[in-house]
Amino acid sequence: MSRLGRVTDTGVGRALRARVGGWLRVLREDLWTLRADPLPPSTWLRWLPHGLVCLVAFGVTVGGTGDMNDNGHLGSDLAFLVAAGQGGAMVLGLWRPVPAWWLSMGAFVVGAVAVRGRLGFDPETYTWPWTAAGIIAEMFVLLLLALRVPTRAAIAALAVTALLTYGLEGLRDAERYDTTGVLSLSLFAVVVVVGTALRGRREARAQLVEQTTLTAEERTRRTLLEERSRIARELHDVVAHHMSVISIQAQVAPHLVENPPDELKENLAGIRQNALEALTELRRVLGVLRSEQAGPGNPAGHAPQPTLDRLDALVENTRAAGREVITEINGERRPLPPGVELSAYRIVQEALSNVLRHAPGARATVRLTYQPDGLEVEVVNGRPTGPAPPSTGAGHGLLGMRERVAMLGGTMTAHPWHWDGFKVTAFLPDTPPADAPGTTRSTDTATDPRGGTP
Repeated sequence: MSRLGRVTDTGVGRALRARVGGWLRVLREDLWTLRADPLPPSTWLRWLPHGLVCLVAFGVTVGGTGDMNDNGHLGSDLAFLVAAGQGGAMVLGLWRPVPAWWLSMGAFVVGAVAVRGRLGFDPETYTWPWTAAGIIAEMFVLLLLALRVPTRAAIAALAVTALLTYGLEGLRDAERYDTTGVLSLSLFAVVVVVGTALRGRREARAQLVEQTTLTAEERTRRTLLEERSRIARELHDVVAHHMSVISIQAQVAPHLVENPPDELKENLAGIRQNALEALTELRRVLGVLRSEQAGPGNPAGHAPQPTLDRLDALVENTRAAGREVITEINGERRPLPPGVELSAYRIVQEALSNVLRHAPGARATVRLTYQPDGLEVEVVNGRPTGPAPPSTGAGHGLLGMRERVAMLGGTMTAHPWHWDGFKVTAFLPDTPPADAPGTTRSTDTATDPRGGTP
């Protein structure tokens, strides 16, 4: 049993020595350094400019020199050296708080030891070991230190200050002096607590801003994914229709040729089989996308996708809401690829929704221009007649437009228009380029202050 007890005690001793050694290493890293640490940006520090600190440091130097020379009976040179060290520590603390604290403590020890040998020469009492100027200087230095170093370092500096103060007071009794140890350490503790609290508040605000930024970025990313998922769901019917047509044509083609060769039949059968398999996989993948928003209680997820043939009905719905909408169609109207018509319809729908939501009483103009190589969509609203009500949308209406335009390899601009209006212009080519998905050709020249989602 005794042998087991000795082994246990040895283990506890090693753990204790390791902990003390680690604490001493951390203390050395925190306080034995010359690193620069400028003042952080802070609103309240703007009222305490560097010039004011230098002015107070000058007052501490002059006042401390006179006090230690007249009342402490020190020589002028030594008194000035100690006071200049205390005032200089205040100025140095603006950039290098840890070295400034060491300088302040060095001046304090030198001054206290020098004055200690002179105590009793004057029948009047003398404040010792901290002078009034020394207390003011140390308070400034500890405040600047606590604002910028970890809490453990600030507490360690305060503890070292307390040990040195009571160590000097306990050397031997003096004949006549007023002890300032308790008062000074109380003031130092208050300053360290205030500085640490302000530093913690600043760090908490910085973390809150960072978290808010990350949350906004994550919200934007999630909205982008939702918009892309929505576009994919809408394009499902278009792609499925084309795949079905390919399958039917491959099945009918052999019957349109008299005595078709076996190779032709085999190839057409393979085309039909591949089309059916692709259609099945497409429906399975898009079914997963639909499952989040379309289910047994939401059959609208499988409704036919709109084209420009339903543009008049969309405009009439906006007019029924009390808005004046003008429709202009330029160029020779012709059928466009289903994806282009669907995107054009959604862009107009989104733009008119933004007008209803963010431009009360404004007149809107929808202009479609058929060009030889594509379709230009333009939606312009005039100046609103009143303030916009608070919006409950996600604020990412332009994001969906931009994704649709980028998918087709087109271009888009959105910017304020004359007299507080807004203009959205998009060009959708008939034949998207090969690198259209994910290209950066879609541009947004301004951030829409009214951007929302229907």
